[in-house]
Parts: sequence; structure tokens; C-alpha cells
Amino acid sequence: MDSCRVPANTSKCSGSTMECFMVLSTQAQKISIGILCGLFGTMCVFENSLVLYLIFSSPGIRKKPSYLFIGSLALADILASIIFVCSFVNFHVFNEAGFSKEVFLLQLGGVNTSFSASLSSLLLTALDRYISISRPSQYKLLMTRKRAWTALAVLWVTCATIACLPLLGWNCCVLDSSCSELFPFVDDNYLSGWICFVVVLLGCIVYAYAHVLRRARQHVAYMEKHQAQAGKQNTRMRMDVMLAKTLVMVLAVLTLCWSPVLVLMIYSIFNRLSERLRKAFAFCSTLCLLNSMVNPIIYALRSKELFSSLRRVLSHFRRQLKAPEESPEAESTHKSSVIET
Repeated sequence: MDSCRVPANTSKCSGSTMECFMVLSTQAQKISIGILCGLFGTMCVFENSLVLYLIFSSPGIRKKPSYLFIGSLALADILASIIFVCSFVNFHVFNEAGFSKEVFLLQLGGVNTSFSASLSSLLLTALDRYISISRPSQYKLLMTRKRAWTALAVLWVTCATIACLPLLGWNCCVLDSSCSELFPFVDDNYLSGWICFVVVLLGCIVYAYAHVLRRARQHVAYMEKHQAQAGKQNTRMRMDVMLAKTLVMVLAVLTLCWSPVLVLMIYSIFNRLSERLRKAFAFCSTLCLLNSMVNPIIYALRSKELFSSLRRVLSHFRRQLKAPEESPEAESTHKSSVIET
């Protein structure tokens, strides 16, 4: 494998070097990656598509900025799953390297855009919860649908621009610079910048949630003191506290799933990676899909509005299944069978 060490400069920036990044050497490893990607990817697309349907099929839910941000998170996870699974399995399992540098960087840009948008959507959701809890009387004035859509537009444009920089020229082939050990054609400086971007997003999310949890604890103490007096206001506070706890669960899952990948990325910038670590990175990358798959499950279990919408959809589906059995033809057939008996 020494002849296939990762290139450190553009002298090996050709398509043939992509084979050096195909680190899965045994059939068992390829089958394992294929099964994990297929399972996580399929479940992620199904669950997040269901979340989008529940949000936008319910007029009361889709008007709330909170669920617009959650819808953006679900959309980002769907796109990330589709692009990631197709490109990752095609590259590592089927060892397909017969595409150009531009095509590979375009695929990588799509994955980075989706995952970055997922993190950014979670940040907007955290800020939305903070405003809702810290300034409940001014929330509707501060967080309008127009501002929510504007924030989402800025979010997606920013993430797409940052993710497409390697395709636009910031890569080790064009700049004649040091290449990443984990991604073909990617400049180490760009990878460092993208990691910093992700770490800043995570730091802002943690900072926002620290304030959300502090306010949530204050609300819990308030509810215990004024249980008989608050009435409707207590109900709203319970909803805010529950949603805040839900999003903290999402953040915890996000951190657990992304930490191994980020740690290996950071380590690769300062040290050479062994063959075992590069294989570990390939398997750890599937944890990002696991994160996208778990998020909708948390929403269904913790969000009463989404859960109620899901129950309405299921009950409507059951009524449609029972309709043919209760049709006039079925009823007449039943009556005739009874008469014959």
C-alpha cells in the first residue's frame, strides 16, 4: 500500500489517484458499508419525508416559523442521505472512479451543502426557541414567517457557496498545495476552514441551548409555584420547555454522531493517517446518516403537534382501507350470504 499513499501535491492529482482513497479492502467491509448506507439512507429518506408531509399538510403547523426550520432540517437530511449514499457506495463499494475531478467535487459539494444546512437549520431552531422562551410577549413580532423564510434563504445560499469553493478553484490541483488524506483533490487549508465553520456552528448551538435550558428551568420553577393560577400560560410554557428538551436531545445525538468524523478530520490535518484510521473514517461517516435518521424519531416522540398530525394521517389511512369493506357491494354480498345461511 506504500505505492498508494495519499498524494501531498498536485503531481499525483490525476484521476488514477482516486483508487488510493478506496480504503475498503475486503468484501466483508464493502458489504457492511453497503448494508449500513442502504438501511440508514432508506429510513432517513422515509422518516424525513414523512416529517415534511406532516408539516406542510397541516395549515396550523406550517405557519409556525419553528416548524419551517424543522422542515429545512428534514429537507437537508433527505438531500444529504440521497447524495451521500449514492456517491459513497458508488465510490467505496463498487470502486467506481471513472469520473472527472469536477464531478467528484460537485458530489462532495452537494454532501457538504446538505450537512452544513442541517447544522445551520438546527442553529436557527435553537435561536427560535431562545426567543420564544426569553421574550414570549414579543415572539410573534420578532419571528415572522417572512423573516423565517429570509433566514432560510441566506442559510442555504451561504452553505452552498462554502461547499462549492473546491469546485470553483479552491482545490489542491489548481493551487498546487497540500492535498487532504481523506478526500481526493481537497486542499488541506479548505478542509481546515470547513471544520472551523462546523465547529463555530456547533459552538453557537451549544451557547444558544445553554440559555434555553436556563430559561426552561426558570419556567419549570414558575409553574410549580403558580400551578393553579397560570392556566393557559402554563400550557404554553410546558410546550416551550418540551420543545427545548427535544432539541437538546437532537443536539446530543448530533454531537455523538459527528464527533468521530470531526476528530479524524482534525487529526488528518496535523498527522499522517494509518490505513486502519482511514478505514475507521469510512465507517464513522455512516454515523452522519444515523443522525439524520434519528432526528425525525425524536420529533415524533417529543412534539405533540407532529404526533397529533401523524395520528390524523394514520386514522385517515385506516378509514380509506375500511371504505371498500363498507361499500354497498360488500354490504349486499354480506346480506346475501346471511340469507343463504
